[in-house]
Amino acid sequence: MPDDVNTLRADHCGITDRMIEVSGGVSLRVISFLPTQETARPPVVFVAGWISRIESWREVLHEMSRDFPIHYIETREKVSSRIRGRAAFTVDVLGQDLVRIVHHLGLNHDYILFGSSLGATVILDCYRKLTDSPRCLILIGPNAEFHVPLFWKAVVLCFYPCFYFLLRPVIKWYLRTFRMRVDADYAQYEKYGRALDAADPFKLKKAAMAFWKYRVWDILHTVRAPVLILGGSSDKLHEPENLRQMAEILPDARYLDLGTNRETHSFRVVGIVRAFLDEPDQSRTGEGEDMA
Repeated sequence: MPDDVNTLRADHCGITDRMIEVSGGVSLRVISFLPTQETARPPVVFVAGWISRIESWREVLHEMSRDFPIHYIETREKVSSRIRGRAAFTVDVLGQDLVRIVHHLGLNHDYILFGSSLGATVILDCYRKLTDSPRCLILIGPNAEFHVPLFWKAVVLCFYPCFYFLLRPVIKWYLRTFRMRVDADYAQYEKYGRALDAADPFKLKKAAMAFWKYRVWDILHTVRAPVLILGGSSDKLHEPENLRQMAEILPDARYLDLGTNRETHSFRVVGIVRAFLDEPDQSRTGEGEDMA
């Protein structure tokens, strides 16, 4: 295995690590955490954010794999994807990949789509294309849109990926200076720094160019499943006001503020998911309750 994913699982949990072909020339890594003891919890299809590394979800995966089967998908902009020839990296294409993997896994309506950041946006975008819709969506900091200043667009367009190592320190400086509150959550900056260090610069450039025109607002009304959105008021990168607005527009949604990006990646999230699933009343109105 490229990573030591065994350290991410709970006891009494098996792991399968495989590549699944989603289209001609493109295969994605799917890591399944499968409890060896019988569980009543539904399977979770887990789609992490843009260039996110699985180690960032250590606490969540360790706690969740105690009683949830998990299928963790690494999207095509990740280093692990195998791409032969030319490939697109739009949100729509990433959504098509997810639809094909859900079909490949043979999941019916009793499953959960769990995603963060770009992964959560992909889930919202592809929901209407799923043959078997999920029980619910758990979304951590979904991107409603991708704000890229004109200067950075010019840099991305003109910069050759082979020289990414020269640009990487500037990207980190920009993130910690303008897009993150490092005083409130330095761990978030460290996590993104490690992700940028490990990123494939060729895939990174193509994906960045594909995302910056995307807007999620027009498709929110198509999502009919119950939705729980988790965010952090100090997480400027994922724009808490946009998260609240998305929860208001979605037909059946709730927003919970966990304070920091660190908390949205902690074991606490799993307790909140369990409580959300166990609610007898399917009404999802309200904001700010801690269900853990």
